[in-house]
Amino acid sequence: MSLSDEEIFEKVQEVMEEALGVDDDEVTPEATIGEDLGAESIDYLDISFRLEKTFDIKIGESEMFDPNVLSNEEYAQDGVVTEAGIAALREKMPHADLDKFAADPQVDKLGDVFTVDMVCKFVKSKIS
Repeated sequence: MSLSDEEIFEKVQEVMEEALGVDDDEVTPEATIGEDLGAESIDYLDISFRLEKTFDIKIGESEMFDPNVLSNEEYAQDGVVTEAGIAALREKMPHADLDKFAADPQVDKLGDVFTVDMVCKFVKSKIS
């Protein structure tokens, strides 16, 4: 399947609208999935399922969103993601833009990384 970035975005936008009950104008590339679009943990499973169906891809557990990194003491201490944690996130989530987060790696700000654009980049890497 060869899709342009615009086609991928449009399909991801549709998935977010259906999964989260939001309007298309809310689903911008910069929109965070949790904070801006209101996704809760169960919604991430629904989003993954819908992406699999829409793009005919298989998404492994924790492949797109890996919260397990934060449960490792080497990666997160006292509410801050360590250098090792940032490195682990970069390795597990190459589709995420972690530069801004790395400048202020508060665990509670990690949700800001999960943007619509990140999902589009993830999908693009899966269908390429």
